[in-house]
Amino acid sequence: MPLLLLAYLGFISLGLPDGMLGVAWPYMRVDFDRPAGAIGFVLLVLTAGYLLSSVSAGFMLARFGVGRLLATSTGLAATGLLGFAAAPGLVPMVLVAGLLGASAGAIDAGLNAYAARHFGARHMNWLHASFSFGATLGPLVVTAAVAVGLAWRGGYVAVAVGQVALAVAFALTVRAWRDRAADRVEQGRPPAPATAGPALPPATARSIRRPPPLVATLRQAGTWLGAGAFAVGVAIEAGAGLWAYTLLTEVDGVSGQLAGVAVSAYWGSLFVGRLLVGVVVERIGVHRVLVGSVTVIVLGAAVVALPGAAPATVTGLVLIGLGVAPIFPLLMLTTARRVGESHSDRVVGMQVAAGTLGGAAAPALIGVLIDLWSAAVLGPSLLVFGALLGALYLWAHRRSAGGEAGEPAGSELSGPPDQRSAAGTEP
Repeated sequence: MPLLLLAYLGFISLGLPDGMLGVAWPYMRVDFDRPAGAIGFVLLVLTAGYLLSSVSAGFMLARFGVGRLLATSTGLAATGLLGFAAAPGLVPMVLVAGLLGASAGAIDAGLNAYAARHFGARHMNWLHASFSFGATLGPLVVTAAVAVGLAWRGGYVAVAVGQVALAVAFALTVRAWRDRAADRVEQGRPPAPATAGPALPPATARSIRRPPPLVATLRQAGTWLGAGAFAVGVAIEAGAGLWAYTLLTEVDGVSGQLAGVAVSAYWGSLFVGRLLVGVVVERIGVHRVLVGSVTVIVLGAAVVALPGAAPATVTGLVLIGLGVAPIFPLLMLTTARRVGESHSDRVVGMQVAAGTLGGAAAPALIGVLIDLWSAAVLGPSLLVFGALLGALYLWAHRRSAGGEAGEPAGSELSGPPDQRSAAGTEP
């Protein structure tokens, strides 16, 4: 239970800086005497650092373990936030952004890798809901800091202090984060009393623990299908969130205030959707939830794409939010099914990186299309992405169900790890 609580706090801490930057930037650029578009430099370096660390997370997990990676990365995140607070200008902030992005990528991949093995579908959804909760708190932190006279820098200091406390908690629980079964195998001991067998020779145990060659991971179709699904899923989430306001105000003629409320409803639907899926997913199965989610995304995108009144557009956006809510956590949960347990840690990092790329590239592409035509292209764009997501997921599922990843055909990751190993297949 303490580790689960720390995991929830870790995901909240990941969401906080994402929510803070949009509110803090107007104050930052005035202090730094920079145009609004200069934020692109910060985002570019943030993304580069995030990608670098998330892609290499599999190697870091194998080398240092989850606990040490989380403690170190959270400490670096606190350093990056303090660097933001102390930055005298844009250039120092851009340099610090690389550190903050790298720490976030490592924390994200480390927590996802551990959660996929130990927490089950319900908590995986609620953990990602916690990220959304953190992103909701971020703007409030900056707003409160400005209101009490601490300026935007005070908000970053406050969040940095919280990160320091979390880093200490991770450091104190390093041993608890270790995989006990893996430790016993590495020592040549039986994995657990319930499944005790003859002790493995040390050489065999080391070969089981040692991650496979990178080329073997890259040769798996599940690696690329999963990464593609992550890229498209995050593209839908980010694209709808970024351009919904423009669609509502420029095409549907909604006032700015009502459009802002509608966009908040979209993000709120992701939070609510992850909470609800966490309740029902272990009853109806991950595969059924994912198929239903893609169906809801396509339906919502079709509603947004149809010319009509603003209420229909808002309804479509909420449907997209509800549909996209479980995509990231449940695709993460089924990583081992697609590629096999020995490849999963490395592929988790690759999937996080793919999602980051999709979340940056697709909204930019939609922006180009909006410049060429109008914001009305948002609905058709999301509809295409939704269909592509469904094709990628079904292709990956059929290959893994056929046993490519070394799992029994038809196995379903619908319960906690201990229940899955006992049940084998979904009834």
